[in-house]
Amino acid sequence: MGKVLESSLWRSSDFGTLYTKLNLQPGIATVIDNFYICSTNKKKIILVSSSHNDRDQSLFISTDEGATFQKQPIAFFVETLLFHPKEEDKVLAYTKEGKIYVSVDLGKKWNLLQERIQNCSDKTMTVPFAGSTDRDSLTVQDDYIFLQTTSANRTKYYVSYRRNGFVQMKLPKYALPKDLQIISTDENQVFVAVQEWYQTDTYNLYQSDPQGVYYSILLENVRSTKQPEENVLIDILEVRGVKGVFLANQKIDGKVTTLITYNKGRDWDFLTPPDIDMNGKPTNCKPPDCYLHLHLRWADNPYVSGTVHTKDTAPGLIMGAGNLGSQLVEYKEEMYITSDCGKTWRQVFEEEHHILYLDHGGVIVAIKDTSIPLKILKFSIDEGQTWSTHNFTSTSVFVDGLLSEPGDETLVMTVFGHISYRSDWELVKVDFRPSFPRECTDEDYESWELTNLQGDRCIMGQQRSFRKRKISSWCIKGKSFTSALTSKVCECVNTDFLCDYGFERSAPLQSESSKCFADFWFNPEAPPEDCVLGQAYTSSTGYRKVVSNVCEGGVDLQQNLAHHMCPLTAPKGLQISIRGESLAVRPGEDITFIVQQEQGDVLSTKYQVDLGDGFKAIYVNLTMTGEPIRHRYESPGIYRVSVKAENVAGHDEAVVFVQVNCKSAPWFSPLCHSGKTSLVPVIGRNQEVNLTAIILPKNPNLTVFYWWIGNNLQTFSSIKPSNPFCSLVYFLLFLFVFLDHFHVLPLKFTKHLDMYNPDIPEWREDIGRVVTRLLAKVLFQIVVKPGLPTAADLHVLLPANQPKKKRSITSDKVTRAMHICLDQSSSCFAMSGCVVITKLRKDGIGNDFLFWNNFALLELCSDDSVCVTQKNSIPKFFFLSCCRKLPGRNVYAQMHNEKEQEMTSPVNHSEDTQNIIQGEEFIDDDLDSQTLGNARGNFVFSLYIFISS
Repeated sequence: MGKVLESSLWRSSDFGTLYTKLNLQPGIATVIDNFYICSTNKKKIILVSSSHNDRDQSLFISTDEGATFQKQPIAFFVETLLFHPKEEDKVLAYTKEGKIYVSVDLGKKWNLLQERIQNCSDKTMTVPFAGSTDRDSLTVQDDYIFLQTTSANRTKYYVSYRRNGFVQMKLPKYALPKDLQIISTDENQVFVAVQEWYQTDTYNLYQSDPQGVYYSILLENVRSTKQPEENVLIDILEVRGVKGVFLANQKIDGKVTTLITYNKGRDWDFLTPPDIDMNGKPTNCKPPDCYLHLHLRWADNPYVSGTVHTKDTAPGLIMGAGNLGSQLVEYKEEMYITSDCGKTWRQVFEEEHHILYLDHGGVIVAIKDTSIPLKILKFSIDEGQTWSTHNFTSTSVFVDGLLSEPGDETLVMTVFGHISYRSDWELVKVDFRPSFPRECTDEDYESWELTNLQGDRCIMGQQRSFRKRKISSWCIKGKSFTSALTSKVCECVNTDFLCDYGFERSAPLQSESSKCFADFWFNPEAPPEDCVLGQAYTSSTGYRKVVSNVCEGGVDLQQNLAHHMCPLTAPKGLQISIRGESLAVRPGEDITFIVQQEQGDVLSTKYQVDLGDGFKAIYVNLTMTGEPIRHRYESPGIYRVSVKAENVAGHDEAVVFVQVNCKSAPWFSPLCHSGKTSLVPVIGRNQEVNLTAIILPKNPNLTVFYWWIGNNLQTFSSIKPSNPFCSLVYFLLFLFVFLDHFHVLPLKFTKHLDMYNPDIPEWREDIGRVVTRLLAKVLFQIVVKPGLPTAADLHVLLPANQPKKKRSITSDKVTRAMHICLDQSSSCFAMSGCVVITKLRKDGIGNDFLFWNNFALLELCSDDSVCVTQKNSIPKFFFLSCCRKLPGRNVYAQMHNEKEQEMTSPVNHSEDTQNIIQGEEFIDDDLDSQTLGNARGNFVFSLYIFISS
């Protein structure tokens, strides 16, 4: 690219009629890199200028709207300047070297405020950050500061509200975001677009609580477009002028449709198409097969409008390019307008135009978006009902942009462009003031009430009316015009509430579409992570009021909150990491360990640290203070470093391996990995089992796996090291083995479940717990297998040999009993990004049951496998339980760093199972507290099934 050798600066003080060239440095060529105008006092301007050889920079400072400038040399190179939002003489300068300077006298004197502000990416921060922050991730918007950290291919996002401490942003557990974009931070809440693990060209829209911490889903699959330099454009537009109104383009199965919301995303509707086109002919566009769809693109040129134009001082006025049909068509860009905030639309042009609002929307100017030169513009003074043309120049020009004077009351605009591609800019002033003989009075206005597409007047908890100029009045609205007229608070109704964090709404079917159900991974009764022993907390009802909704009285879906005392919680999510993320050091070198804990009590928890070389210590408040552990290893080797967090509620453990190389070794093993194992935790004696290790991030070099299996201290290597630059990864595996025989039933799921399967261990564990709760409390060990399609094994424990008077069910009887139960459609659960037990009407018909997108049934197949298939039947209810007996020795199981469990069972039941199958009732009050185990390693199992009539 060519280099700019000189900049010319021109100034006009008469609405662009005459321009004067400013000579900043007489006789010296000046290059203007950027300019900044103080938002609180627009008389104050700072220009940033570079010398011809780029060896130094200077500032040119004006306090009289650019009439005069004072040169101020500076000793650094400015990347960007930022005026203080309230104190007009305070300025921050961020340099290209990453330093921050501050000036309190409008740039005349500067003091270094922060040396290398980016060095927060080069060091480990204290709690809550597990590692370093991502470079360039710091974002400041209104009352919020955002940043992100990435470790082992997992990114976490943090927010600071009103400059308080950073807190991790709580998205749904299995969102697993690949990218997060801040959409809006208006009105004390955050809108974010999240690209989840399964998405490529779409994002999901979420809304936060006022602190920006807890997020609820608003709209799925919003279209996105990747631009050059990795910029992402998301098809979501906040309609200016009326709070709570958004437009979004949703993409499902390649089909893009436009939706509108009036209550901040709680409800979405298609745009109503007009009945006639701009020529008065019928459009023949009838819902539900045809709607209006709009392009929601931002303009690449900052001096022209995007494809949809709105303005704060013109509430209800929206003008955009799009088409009628079943979906948005890229090459169709007809122009449509609405003056009642999207309730009714009219077609005004057949081609896309650039739009400019003047005088609070009293004048709408439109110039065709074309690559050919123009000399005609169109304008309307009656909200697009009629249009007039105006020759703004005698010679056609290629239009580069439209500008209006600052202030919403102006009727003066400037068209700038060029006559040819080699000519200078041409600036043309267009003044509409002579067209209006007077200023408007109260008699020149009429009111209109805001309603949604259903005609509801109560929107965001209030009825709002606005005023606009009558079509018959030719007058100027002027500076004193205000659009808002009246507002009246409404009583609260269901639509004033949306689902709280951890809850989702059912599909929009009949009256049940407003109900919120807990996600399968979320326990509403569980205490929050920051719950301190002795304090109280409230569990969510599943609903929260839409932020900025001002309704009063009426329905309150947040009432009757359950109050609980914070229990002592076991530590969970314990992590031990090494500062610098290198797991290989030389003897005598300092190494620093960082211990962090995601959940659980920290005040009453003790931390037992074993560094593997004989050093052992016990710490208190280790994770709360963030105090690092420093150590030196004197001898080469591989050391197992462990930390165990324990209180009376439970414990957790984390392990990391450190490689200490010989001092003469010319290389270091770059162990910067996070390892996860995947295995079937229940196997039979002498049965083969596959053990899978997943390393994140993937290493292009050779990776050697060493395994410790069971209690054997001997390691097993999956491959012999042949590359001195290989990575060494160690896994400890503890297999939960039943010593006697049991029956395994393959559990298969509907293919729709695979849409929500991210193929990670946590998801499989949660799904396994859901299925276990559906089929039995403790009876079955459900193992959800890795990969796709989703499958699981249902482990049925067979009875031990008992005296004849002790009745039990054989494997065949279990199978037959489940056949009877499931063939009568007596169990179901719904799956739509979450799993819930669906309550159904006994006397209903096919359309009466409540479900999300997919309705799934468990049924026993002829080959003794349990399948989950889609059925349109009428489930009732069934309950599966198990009873254990014969106390005996303990069996221990340790899986995935979970709490070690002691398995005993003093319970003995001998009910007649056949009678129970026929309908006798049984409730095991101690079910959750009972465990398995006996002296011989044998297990006894009973099945109780209840079928409602």
